[in-house]
Amino acid sequence: MRQAMIFAAGLGTRLRPLTDDRPKALVEVGGKPLIEIVLERLAAAGFERVVVNVHHFGEQIIDWLNSHPQPMEVLVSDERRMLLDTGGGLRGARPLFADAPVLIHNVDILSDAPLAEIYDAACENGCTTLLTSDRSTSRYLLADADSRLVGWTNIQTGEVRSPHEWVREGGTEGLRHCAFSGIHVITPTLLAEMESWPERFSIIDYYLHQCKHHTIHLHHATNLRLLDVGKVEALKRAAEFGKPIKFR
Repeated sequence: MRQAMIFAAGLGTRLRPLTDDRPKALVEVGGKPLIEIVLERLAAAGFERVVVNVHHFGEQIIDWLNSHPQPMEVLVSDERRMLLDTGGGLRGARPLFADAPVLIHNVDILSDAPLAEIYDAACENGCTTLLTSDRSTSRYLLADADSRLVGWTNIQTGEVRSPHEWVREGGTEGLRHCAFSGIHVITPTLLAEMESWPERFSIIDYYLHQCKHHTIHLHHATNLRLLDVGKVEALKRAAEFGKPIKFR
């Protein structure tokens, strides 16, 4: 069974004033709320169970889900008591998943990523897998020659974070700089090891800690079309962005 989680609990501060009276997940692109676009993509890719976490105007998302039946099972992980961040949100949703890998998809990401292919590959190789691209940004994940996650860097500040001393001391020269897409697949093993972590934490912090002891694969897509619609200015391009895409 393919299963997924949509991160939809964020405050949507970059989309204000649109998110002053609604959650980011219900901001519309081309007449459809973002959550509907992502759910349609997951359904087309054959996902049978999807968990959606909610916090900011969470009752609006719950009401929308109740009034818009989906072809797959959709469950809600309720964070209205406290926003748990990306890692904590996934940890909190763990009881809702079967014992299988979970694909995680940010609600504000539009792309032509082959979701079924990425999920099935992660299942086959047994590795947590992060989808990355050559998109320009200030913050990059660092990959070694075998496409394994070994660290993170902010190229504007020069900050480097890694559990490996050879990365911290030797710098990032020779390492591939990969922009994270907001789409990733976590294995049951790494999901279970979250239990010892605090209630609230970042998923990137977790991956950076775990990559010292576990292989975390960076699936680097050189021709990926992706748009982060977390900012108001990106919404102006989003409707046109989606028209020529053949979602896979």
